[in-house]
Amino acid sequence: MIVTKGLSKNFEDFQAVVDVNLHVKRGKVLALLGPNGAGKTTTVRMLTSVLRPTRGEAAIAGYDVTEYPNEVRASVGVLTEQHGLYNRMPAAEYLDFFGQIYGMDRASREKRTAQLLAQYGLAEAGKKRVGEFSKGMRQKLALARALYHDPPVLLLDEPTSAMDPESSRLVRDAIKDLRIAERAMIICTHNLAEAEDLADHIAIIRRGRIIVSGTPEKLKQHLLGPAEYEVRFSEMLNGNKPVLPEEAILIGQDGDRLRFSSQDPQAINPQVLSGLLSQGLSVVSLQEVPRSLEQVYLQAVSAPESEVTADVG
Repeated sequence: MIVTKGLSKNFEDFQAVVDVNLHVKRGKVLALLGPNGAGKTTTVRMLTSVLRPTRGEAAIAGYDVTEYPNEVRASVGVLTEQHGLYNRMPAAEYLDFFGQIYGMDRASREKRTAQLLAQYGLAEAGKKRVGEFSKGMRQKLALARALYHDPPVLLLDEPTSAMDPESSRLVRDAIKDLRIAERAMIICTHNLAEAEDLADHIAIIRRGRIIVSGTPEKLKQHLLGPAEYEVRFSEMLNGNKPVLPEEAILIGQDGDRLRFSSQDPQAINPQVLSGLLSQGLSVVSLQEVPRSLEQVYLQAVSAPESEVTADVG
């Protein structure tokens, strides 16, 4: 649904986007992460036929972004960081206006407007002017506009920016529902916990280049090393040094806890547990040490590109 090959954009002598390759299938979410100025917005603008690529290819729902710009715009819903909302228009009238642009008949527009306003908790505000809305309400209205024509592809830039926790959860749940409904989505966000919750695939862009991409779990293994596990005992170890299988690498122990890493936890962890019990140690728990996408991101953007550049699957 979203495919790019060597997608690049130059502004005179400045390379804003360099050889970006992306592939997002139906029902999948890609989180495009990177610092400000990394090339995320420029990439999105090329995918919506707003900017013409300097070189490379991009297609949305099978339509080349250069050859079929009208079909691309009809196939994509876009939420940008700058919403461009019409402050003097009532919210319902604003959505209806876009329905007219999409060529929808009056009955369909009325139904779709009521549905989206209710879905995003704006039904009672439908007659209020957009200029009276809070930042969170504006964000929800902009998302409703992006979804108005029921597009198969969504490009969302900071979809929960300025929202309170309840509204953010509502939007995240809506994005998950849209994935189930077979939409293909790219989300640009600085909220890394949100990206980890929503995305099937992560791509980190720096200075216009995708430096690393993959599933959250494979990125963690690639950039942070093998998974780590912690064993907690019912009593203090008091200098006792438990013996681990050779394949389990001891990281350290302190008090009533021991930490190790394992390349093959499904095979090794049961051996670790049975070995500890056979040594007369009372194990309370054995669990993986959580590692966040924030750790992955910080490692990727701070390391030399030669050390991280990869598609790890």
